[in-house]
Amino acid sequence: MIASLANERLDGSGYHRGLSGAAIPATGRILAAADACRAMSEPRPHRPALSPKQAADELRREVRSGRLAADAVDAVLAAAGQRRAKRRAGPAGLTPREVEVLSLIARGASTRPVARTLGITVKTAGTHIERIYTKTGASTRSTATLYAMQHGLLDSLDPVDL
Repeated sequence: MIASLANERLDGSGYHRGLSGAAIPATGRILAAADACRAMSEPRPHRPALSPKQAADELRREVRSGRLAADAVDAVLAAAGQRRAKRRAGPAGLTPREVEVLSLIARGASTRPVARTLGITVKTAGTHIERIYTKTGASTRSTATLYAMQHGLLDSLDPVDL
């Protein structure tokens, strides 16, 4: 069962089941990161093997794009002897901006007020929300709010004046 998860990605773009977020267990997330690292480190017909630093950089790009889990990539790189990247991200690999967006939606803001408050486009706010859901395994605003509360991302429960 676990071996079948090697090609699954957090954003649902993997195969063969197309699982996403919390549907991929920790063992599957680690296996996916390890499999990607190994594949990058081997020569392929279309490219030479990547150096350990190049592979680490590529894995970190996969984390930023929401395809691989940050904690799984960190574990794989540590096992491979790579030093951990200094990450300014929050839990589940959330960027500081995603933490801001999560805080707003947890307080009841919808996409348009989030965009207006942060001075970003509605589309960008929507993209942030989608990535937050993927990274945290949330499927609704209520589960995203619960996640924010469990991880101490809300200073208070006061609603935002939007």
